[in-house]
Amino acid sequence: MLDALQDFTLSLPPALQWLGVILLGAIPFVESYLGSVVGVFAGLSPFVAIPAAIIGNVISMLVFVLSAHRVRSRVTRDRDEPVLSPRRQKLKARFDRYGVPGVSLLGQLVLPSQITSAAIVSFGASRNSVIVWQTISIIMWGVICGVFAAVGINVLGDR
Repeated sequence: MLDALQDFTLSLPPALQWLGVILLGAIPFVESYLGSVVGVFAGLSPFVAIPAAIIGNVISMLVFVLSAHRVRSRVTRDRDEPVLSPRRQKLKARFDRYGVPGVSLLGQLVLPSQITSAAIVSFGASRNSVIVWQTISIIMWGVICGVFAAVGINVLGDR
């Protein structure tokens, strides 16, 4: 999968490869952490690849959060809370235990930020709180993975 994503990025003209990394960052399960790695592996500077992947991930997360908030507002207007599936019950239990910051920062280990953020909003969390904490998480994971990729390339290049 990483090879295909890297090939996609490399197939773009060099001046537009950063745009390809933004698009990769917007894809669930690729997000800022793999998008930044692909960008660095494709030869982009980490100072371009990491912010590009973060921007793409934040934009797609915002679309999911704002959509989930709109849907929740319409669905819950004058209605009781819907029954949750077993999978959503498990996610809700983690949300109740760790709150928005915990689920946002650690949730990317299990699910994409887009899905996690939409689920948190659907549970009734503040839209703005979710946006802030998901953005912090996206930046954190993108920087960590992008720096590891850049350091790994430098270490391998020194041999």
